[in-house]
Amino acid sequence: MGIRLDHIGIAVDDLESGSTFWQLLGLSQGYDERNDEQGVNIRFFETEQGTNATRIELLEPIGEDTPIGRFLNNNGAGIQQIAFRVDDLDSLLSRLKAEGVRLINETPTEGAHGSRISFVHPSSTGGVLVELLEYND
Repeated sequence: MGIRLDHIGIAVDDLESGSTFWQLLGLSQGYDERNDEQGVNIRFFETEQGTNATRIELLEPIGEDTPIGRFLNNNGAGIQQIAFRVDDLDSLLSRLKAEGVRLINETPTEGAHGSRISFVHPSSTGGVLVELLEYND
């Protein structure tokens, strides 16, 4: 089963001020996207071009009562999740569930760029929220 680091999600109060460092670093800014299901505005920065690039994902909450809004209220700005791209999300979720891994959502939902996503609860990962995603290439 193929798996690789896809992106690191960083919660920010707003995309503009959160983008400054990544622009100064010279990362290429992708386009912005809104995900109403997750309650978030998203901006990606590319470390390189191509499908194997690792990205920085800035996450701005649409409201305070959203997952990112609550994260910011509880923790402040910073790394919110690490995302891994997988080849077969459904099989991986079945295997993790069978092994007793706590999943936040057992049924994938829609993510950025038309991906399917599911989250693993931090209690099963040593304290890190892990996003698993699959693109329909």
